[in-house]
Amino acid sequence: MNTYLVPESLAVSDSGFLFLASTGETFTLNEIGKEIFKMLQGGDTREAIEQKVLELYDVERATFVRDFDDFINQLSSFKLIRTK
Repeated sequence: MNTYLVPESLAVSDSGFLFLASTGETFTLNEIGKEIFKMLQGGDTREAIEQKVLELYDVERATFVRDFDDFINQLSSFKLIRTK
């Protein structure tokens, strides 16, 4: 079970605008990225996020896994999350 830590200094707006107060950096998420990021902030596990996304969107599991891994890698590279 994979869970993620989001810095407390990171805020996300309803429009998907991310602001990392500790560095002043800003980022923009698309709609699904914003939804997944909020699930990460809420402490949802990878498995819970996968289940929710597959229920809500018409997407194959393999596509979700590839895109989710890419998203997590991008967030990690910008130090916006850490894996527990």
